[in-house]
Amino acid sequence: MQDIWVFGYGSLMWRPGFDHEDAVPAVLHGAHRSLCIYSWVHRGTRSRPGLVLGLDRGGACRGVAFRVAARNRAEVIDYLRAREQATLVYLESERRVRLADGRDTPVRALTYVVDRSHEQYAGVLPLERQVEIVRGAVGQSGPNPDYVLNTLAHLRELKIRDAALEALCARLAEPQGGAASAVPGLAASGPERSA
Repeated sequence: MQDIWVFGYGSLMWRPGFDHEDAVPAVLHGAHRSLCIYSWVHRGTRSRPGLVLGLDRGGACRGVAFRVAARNRAEVIDYLRAREQATLVYLESERRVRLADGRDTPVRALTYVVDRSHEQYAGVLPLERQVEIVRGAVGQSGPNPDYVLNTLAHLRELKIRDAALEALCARLAEPQGGAASAVPGLAASGPERSA
């Protein structure tokens, strides 16, 4: 049995939750990061869904590829299925990714891509609708705004720009009805821009 690679594009980047031998910046072509999934478990409920990231078709996505030792393969796959497949909104597949660590090496990586036929697929939502959904949603893993903010912060640490998440965070920082910022830790003037 061989080592496997796992591609992370959201919370897996900063909180993989599994043993790995290596974590390397990587690029996946043919899909892009998108807040396109209604969350009924981790960041919302069925009656008050949140939004979480999925890989949706088209474009490219920068993320992190984790190399998992062959001896941990079954355990890690079981863990990922429990974490990512609570409602089966993702399709588990192997996709080609390029390691962006100077080697530019292509590898096959286990990846979770949104199932567009699933009832939790939100598709492309207007910014105003995203703000409305994210602001008030809370699930088992905490408030939806925390997830969005953490994702943006970690993308910035990796020098990855995501204009859609930056726009959403800026809107989440705006006062609601004259109140202070609705998102703790984010100034009302909007998120800091990275170079």
